[in-house]
Amino acid sequence: MSYYSYILKSEYDGTYYNGSCADLGDRLKQHNKGKSRYTKGRRPWKHHFHEEFETRSEARSRELFYKSIEGYRYLKAQGII
Repeated sequence: MSYYSYILKSEYDGTYYNGSCADLGDRLKQHNKGKSRYTKGRRPWKHHFHEEFETRSEARSRELFYKSIEGYRYLKAQGII
């Protein structure tokens, strides 16, 4: 089974959301249905970027990296956000 660290972009206001999951398609549907408190008010969301990992802990670590200032700088430097 694969796990993913992902970035979504709000079509409403252009903000980004970072997360991790096992099923990208299902998770995007959950965000767009308003099942997540943070993303509920910024719908609709589009898939923007993802990375695949073998373990849940690797995906979660990458998600936390995205949320750090160092990760933000990395994403900006790579032209991802």
